[in-house]
Amino acid sequence: MNRAILFALLLGASSLSAQTIAITGGRVVTNTGAPVDGGTVVIRDGRIVAAGANVPVPAGATVVDASGKWVTPGLISGFSQLGLVEVNAVNETNEVEADKSPYAAAIDVVPGLNPADTSIAITRIEGVTRAVTSPDAGGKLFAGQGAVIDLAEGPGLLMRPRAFQYMVYGEAGARLAGGSRPAAWLALTNALDEAVRYARNPAGYERDQAPDQLVPRRDAEALAAVVNGSQPLLVRVDRASDIRQLLTLKSRYPALRLMLLSANEGWMVADAIAAAKVPVITLGMQNRPERFEMLGATMNNVGRLTAAGVTVALGTPDLDASFQPRLMPQYAGNMVAQARLPGGVGLSWDQAFRTMTVNTAKVWGLNDLGTLEAGKRADVVIWDGDPLELASAPTAVFVDGVSQPMRSRQTELRDRYLNVSAPGDLPVAYKR
Repeated sequence: MNRAILFALLLGASSLSAQTIAITGGRVVTNTGAPVDGGTVVIRDGRIVAAGANVPVPAGATVVDASGKWVTPGLISGFSQLGLVEVNAVNETNEVEADKSPYAAAIDVVPGLNPADTSIAITRIEGVTRAVTSPDAGGKLFAGQGAVIDLAEGPGLLMRPRAFQYMVYGEAGARLAGGSRPAAWLALTNALDEAVRYARNPAGYERDQAPDQLVPRRDAEALAAVVNGSQPLLVRVDRASDIRQLLTLKSRYPALRLMLLSANEGWMVADAIAAAKVPVITLGMQNRPERFEMLGATMNNVGRLTAAGVTVALGTPDLDASFQPRLMPQYAGNMVAQARLPGGVGLSWDQAFRTMTVNTAKVWGLNDLGTLEAGKRADVVIWDGDPLELASAPTAVFVDGVSQPMRSRQTELRDRYLNVSAPGDLPVAYKR
């Protein structure tokens, strides 16, 4: 790219983030207390300056009138495959699996991230400003290292590389490890033991390796970050007994930071999960016994986990949903409805909204996101109604204080054909 053009683009991005913006008159959800009606949010240099009641509007600020609307922190997807898949069934657009690779844990998704993935804009205009994106297991238990991404328009997608190691357990793990859960457990603990051995003596790893150890040096190096606690281990698991088994890892590898994904039978062992201080990321409203490992699935799962003291964040771990984090408010709203049913165990509105914001930020260590308070990143969404109601939608999205375009491939297709009504009319030519 021409240096002058690059400089201009960088200067433009810098000037946008340096703007002072005051969003006034809305129902402000700060996530630090009760919502404030008629509140104000002030943004400067990409950060929140103040949010709440009686906040003065700085001189010269760009004022955005949010009267009659809701103002919230940007949503964070606790799990997705955004930026890694365009069409799941088309291998050329699918970067999540590498079932023919000799490596597994060492795989890093970053080289496969695509800022032009159409699902990113679709997700952004629905209020999601950050997301965790992950590989999927192909031929081995371990899938590799996922990342945290920024959904702002432009090429700067990556926020945090190598944010976690992902693996599968339960039925999928048993299949990949040779056909049984005991085989999966042996493969898991052997890999972690090899990582411990690698960490003690990296230079002598191959020299001292027995023929049956089966863990390539690069995988052992990647897993060393898991056993020393510098990188969390996110495990896809559903059955209650499998969850209990995984919780024993913390006694065997004291520094290991375990996180559970899906956990449809988590409610059955909620006290044990809470006692181990292990967070859960889940879609939340699964009650169909689709597999034997989730015969105990219930729509009360998140409510019961939360009541037991487990930190729960929403993500989209299932295949069809993994490209659709925009649906998180729908699931969160259903959890509120679940609490209102006779015998139902769900969440309050505040608890449900926190599963997409504060809780997700806490689980992933995104300490400057999730709330509207001074010093935090200015990821802000303005909604035309209650964010947990299906009829509501964002009218404006800010990422790091920069207003984002409210368009996607779907909106562009809609606009292209909207006025084509009479026979013989032709749509406007594509702009590229």
